[in-house]
Amino acid sequence: MDKILVIDDSAVQAEYLRSILKEEYDVTVCNTAREGLAAAKEGCFGLILLDIVMPDMDGFILLRELKETDLTKHIPVIMLTSLSDVQYEERGLLMGAVDYVAKPFSPVIIRARVNTHIQLYHYQMEFKQQAMVDELTGVANRRRYEGESLSKWREAIRFGMPLSICMFDIDKFKLYNDTFGHPAGDQVISAVAKTASSYFQRSMDLFARYGGEEFIAVFVGSDGHNAFEFLKTIRQAVEDLHIPHCSPVSQWVTVSVGGVSLIPKVGDSYDTYLKLADTMLYDAKRLGRNRVVWSYEGKEQWFEKE
Repeated sequence: MDKILVIDDSAVQAEYLRSILKEEYDVTVCNTAREGLAAAKEGCFGLILLDIVMPDMDGFILLRELKETDLTKHIPVIMLTSLSDVQYEERGLLMGAVDYVAKPFSPVIIRARVNTHIQLYHYQMEFKQQAMVDELTGVANRRRYEGESLSKWREAIRFGMPLSICMFDIDKFKLYNDTFGHPAGDQVISAVAKTASSYFQRSMDLFARYGGEEFIAVFVGSDGHNAFEFLKTIRQAVEDLHIPHCSPVSQWVTVSVGGVSLIPKVGDSYDTYLKLADTMLYDAKRLGRNRVVWSYEGKEQWFEKE
């Protein structure tokens, strides 16, 4: 059942909307703008019905907050108001609202508008999902990585949280392709992606195919030591697939991993630490492959195997 958020300081109006929509949707009601903003960030809503005239924060200010926040900017918003001036309608639409309904409203009209925008939201999300998924592996593609990695970076700065960037490379993959053929190589890429991505299931995790046999992950919330241990577990899980290889590194397909953890601050550059993660990957391969090499803020370097 799709989730809808109603934000209206009038408890009577909010409950009326709930009664109209509750048979088809899971409706959450908030009676202040601040409560509504918090709920929008925490819930997976397919639509927000937003009153314009509220005492603590008017609907236009809240709409701007919603559209400027990464967690909520994609949620369609229908503005609800007794203000009939066309200038208000124009203002709301220009700020990113998808529709504008004047009070008092008809239950039939509300249901029709809500149904339309929920369906459009589903089409939009389905199209976006298809455009952001790597066709071979089913994980996020390079386009999605480039769109979301900086968002996670900004969120980490905003909340003062640790962030990790790591890069994976399948060891001696060209040799595998030359020996077993490209179809078998594709199966290896898919198996590695499936195994590694199964460890990145939180909403703050991003795992993507970076290109060829290389993958990248960006995740928030783990300090350096925990991230290092976490990636060692993933590296071992790939080796434990026991996919035969003729590599001098191992009889099985393995991966090398390099990464960096830090608490980013305003003025830090994401690209600087991305390059550092790539350097750690290079060190992992230089030191013998099938290992994790990790850096903490570029000041310390940890090695899985000496």
